[in-house]
Amino acid sequence: MIILVVILTAVWIAGNFLGIYGLESTSLFYALLATGTILLAVILAGVIAYLTLTVKAFNLNRRQSNFIDAVTHELKSPIASLKLYLQTMNLRVVDEQQQKDFHQFMLEDVERLDSLISHLLDAARIERGGEPASEEIVRLDDLLRQCGEATCARYRLSNETVDVKSDPIYLRSQLIQLEILFRNLIDNAVKYGGSPPEVEVSTRVEPNNQVSVYIRDNGAGIPANQRRKIFGRFVRLGSELERSTPGTGLGLYLVRTVTKELGGTVRVGDRSEGSGTQFEVTLGPVVAADTASPSDVEVRADPNAEPQLRSS
Repeated sequence: MIILVVILTAVWIAGNFLGIYGLESTSLFYALLATGTILLAVILAGVIAYLTLTVKAFNLNRRQSNFIDAVTHELKSPIASLKLYLQTMNLRVVDEQQQKDFHQFMLEDVERLDSLISHLLDAARIERGGEPASEEIVRLDDLLRQCGEATCARYRLSNETVDVKSDPIYLRSQLIQLEILFRNLIDNAVKYGGSPPEVEVSTRVEPNNQVSVYIRDNGAGIPANQRRKIFGRFVRLGSELERSTPGTGLGLYLVRTVTKELGGTVRVGDRSEGSGTQFEVTLGPVVAADTASPSDVEVRADPNAEPQLRSS
């Protein structure tokens, strides 16, 4: 852009030189005028592009700073809690009931750390890319219930917190990706739901052989002007220092990326009744139940187990 400015200056000087000697009507003068106009337009476009990139870089740096704050908090809190319980048990004698309580609290802290690490590994694997996993026939309604039960177990809520209403649906897709997708959506709905949270999960088979999955919470909702931003990497609304819910700003980024990889769509809007947010995910293709043999369907033996990624 500096070179263009130098060239534009030279053209301007040459144009003035011709004007001084009364050569405004020559073809060279008009050629210089056209060249200067083009160069000026290119410089203005470059300035606009530079400012746009600068703003994007500033926003990215701010989101990365929020991400670092979130990860630091997510690491420090359970580690400090584990340290406190271990020091307490080491310094004084606690009765059997207290030991059970301490062990339960420490297990929850370890699970919180494990969830954070899984989140970061999911994001790194998706960013790195690689060979796509093979498709298989997945019992979608069972997978949704398992993700709901695992989320309730993580936050020590009753299984009724996540109400899954779905007929048996067989979907040809990638199980690992579906786990990441719905685990994050249901987890997000529980975290940002009301007090207590109430999450509804329902499905609908579309005429084009696809299925729409609706996840609704009873939280405060998402402002309309923020709905496009929430799927960005490291994005969390508000300030990290004032936030009470755990997270890293990667959950909905994973949702959008995975949905795109699966050839589906994800939309967010207000809940139709009452306050809250509704996420709609459309995937396909749906497979007829009579064509899916029991050996083809991937389900988990333990519905209370936390969904884990399998190596592909």
